[in-house]
Amino acid sequence: MEMTTQNNNNPNTYLLKRVITKPFRQGITALLSGLLLLGTAAHAQERSITLDEAIKMGLENSKTLKLSQAKIDQAVSQYNQAKDRALPTGTASFLYSFAAIPANRLELGPDQSFNLPKTANANLGTATAEEVLYGGGRYRYARQSTNLLIQVARLDAEKDQEQIAINIVNEYYNLYKVLQSKKVVDSNLKAIDIQIHQAQRFFEQGLVTKNDVLRFQLQRANVELNGIDLENNRKIINYDLIVLLGVPESTQFTINQINDAGQSVAPLTSYLDTALSIRQEVRQQDLRTRVADINIKNTEANKLPTIAASASAYYLNTSANPFPRSGKFITPLTAGLAVNWNFGALWSNKNKVAEARIQRDQSKIDRDIITDNIKTEVNRNYQDYVRALDKIKLLQTSINQATENNRILASKYANSTASATDRADAETLLYQAQTNLELAKADAGLAYYNLLKATGKLTNK
Repeated sequence: MEMTTQNNNNPNTYLLKRVITKPFRQGITALLSGLLLLGTAAHAQERSITLDEAIKMGLENSKTLKLSQAKIDQAVSQYNQAKDRALPTGTASFLYSFAAIPANRLELGPDQSFNLPKTANANLGTATAEEVLYGGGRYRYARQSTNLLIQVARLDAEKDQEQIAINIVNEYYNLYKVLQSKKVVDSNLKAIDIQIHQAQRFFEQGLVTKNDVLRFQLQRANVELNGIDLENNRKIINYDLIVLLGVPESTQFTINQINDAGQSVAPLTSYLDTALSIRQEVRQQDLRTRVADINIKNTEANKLPTIAASASAYYLNTSANPFPRSGKFITPLTAGLAVNWNFGALWSNKNKVAEARIQRDQSKIDRDIITDNIKTEVNRNYQDYVRALDKIKLLQTSINQATENNRILASKYANSTASATDRADAETLLYQAQTNLELAKADAGLAYYNLLKATGKLTNK
């Protein structure tokens, strides 16, 4: 404590603190601040990504598609099981028994009696193979049905792929809209800062009132509030993309540009024809209708007999030793042909066939419903895309008008012939027009990809 007091009272120590310690601390502070900024930048990794890269990455890392592949594998396994049921079947068994006979004497009449052994052994082995020669087509129908279900499962995977891709497209364009809006906000903040500086200078010169300065400051606050909302939305959308693409959570996506939305628009009938020919739902329903037709045939086959051939081998040994010894066992071999016919199905199967036909009719009705829904979806997305293109053209005109109006009012305000309110309103109109144009471009791109998805060509180009 005494040494500390002496050092604090030493003028040389005080001078050393003023000359060396203070700059040293400032340097340490600057160094730590730099390291903190570097650490923050390293933690939040910016990544510029194109739409095609995002779709490819999302499809490769999708857990939904992995589940779809598992369902395909399951359908293939069921098909293989249906083929296995047409193979010959075989069984083998072996039985050993020991019998004790306490009362072993039989009296059949006068002078007619005989004695049985006190104990008896028996070894019985059988081996049988059977193959169905004719089963009414049941096995063939089972193979055909499960083969069609494999195709249905594969189309399910394609449909999931389309849905995942459009989810990525939606989030990608939503992020682009937010980033573009933030750019417009930043540029408008810079422009408003210039206006505030000019208004303050005019106020100091007595050319405008304090209310004129406050008007520009209020405008800046409103733009800043919009920027806060945009940043919050950016974080939400960015995280959604992280989950969809399966990348580290520290990734910050940036988008430099989007694909040109100004694609040529074909007639509506062209998109409708394409959708009805390649959409997975339509093809799936056609397959399900074929499965229903096969189910009718399979149900009708219950009325037919089955014919099976079989062969059996027996091993019979009455000694205690189960292993073959000459003269101690016999081996009869049999072969047969069996016909089995449940003729009761001739009158009890008709309602099952009727139910199968109803299911086939329902499948056809479902196809018509799916077709109508697809037509509605294609038309809606088609009209949205056409409207988005028309909106872009109109907004480009409004941009030119708002720019010219802003230029005129800027000149008038500089010459004190326009109020601060008029000047701020002109800035706001231009800002709004710029924002609307960027959002319209993104909406047009999104509408185009939704139209591709509705026609089934988003990932099947």
